Amino acid sequence: MTDRVQKQYEAMRDHFRQTAGQRGFTLDPAQESPVERLSRLAGELAHPAWRLRRPPRHLYLWGPVGRGKSWLVDTFLDALPTPRKRRLHFHDFFRRLHDGVAQHADGRAADGSAVDRAVDELLGDSRILVFDEFHAHDAGDAMLVARLFRALLDRRITLVTTSNYPPAGLMPDPLYHHLFEPTIRLIEERMDVLDVSGPVDFRRQPRSEGAHGFDLGARLHPGDEASAGLTPPRPEEAGRVPAHHRELPARAVRDDLVWFGFEELCEGLTSVADYLVLADIFPAIVLDGVPPLSEASPDGRRRFANLVDVCCDRDVPLTLIGADPLAGLPADSTLMRDLDRTASRLALLRQPTA
Repeated sequence: MTDRVQKQYEAMRDHFRQTAGQRGFTLDPAQESPVERLSRLAGELAHPAWRLRRPPRHLYLWGPVGRGKSWLVDTFLDALPTPRKRRLHFHDFFRRLHDGVAQHADGRAADGSAVDRAVDELLGDSRILVFDEFHAHDAGDAMLVARLFRALLDRRITLVTTSNYPPAGLMPDPLYHHLFEPTIRLIEERMDVLDVSGPVDFRRQPRSEGAHGFDLGARLHPGDEASAGLTPPRPEEAGRVPAHHRELPARAVRDDLVWFGFEELCEGLTSVADYLVLADIFPAIVLDGVPPLSEASPDGRRRFANLVDVCCDRDVPLTLIGADPLAGLPADSTLMRDLDRTASRLALLRQPTA
């Protein structure tokens, strides 16, 4: 190991420990291996790209919600001296990829070259890409995700991916899992897979700086709006708001929030791309008429989970008014396991009392 590589490796390890100390915690034993591997990667990236025969190996960090995966990669990127680095969340990246592929396909079916051109535009001259919260649930997008991963792994870019699922757990629907098995094998062959499954859920630890962003949202029963400083929508506040290539009907449009009903936003034909636009435009989102998810349609449950994901990832306060979304779901049910990440994020929302 050269002096330059050693210095960058040691600097990165020190940065992880100092940052953890500043946040008031020590590294969990399950985080030690990722910290070591990311520090070694920082050292490897200290070499000029032209001196390396091939880029450093790709990394796939997986583990349950709240184990600090995003904190690990954010801390890593923060201390990495190269400007040729990018961090993209899966939802945001996939929205941009869809738009780019559609632009380059010229009305034809999206082929590999259209995906390649769209990926090139998204990545520019990046040398290191962090792809956060990767998952594969939608069978309709399975082939595009497969092309995307091959396109990323075939470039001279080191890919660091976080996920709540081990590679073999991607595309869990047994009807479609076999379609994704070639991509799973590609991940296992081309990436170092690291398990971050420690016992500590860091998202449930007290925050010294208090609540902010997504944590300022709430879960309310109907009639309890005043306890969260909300007033119900008035008829004159209703309107249509811009989303992704469409407008959506809102029950109230205010300077500090937008208010939707569950039927319109989750049971209607909306998408993650719509939620991303809403999160970009509005400081907060309110969703009323929330039912127990056991009574919602499968598509409604999926859209609700995606809305929670987008608001949490964009740190936008989300207030839910209605029933407990998880009421009546047995803890060991398949549906509850599918909603594990959603449950963890809902637990962050306040439950004010009148």
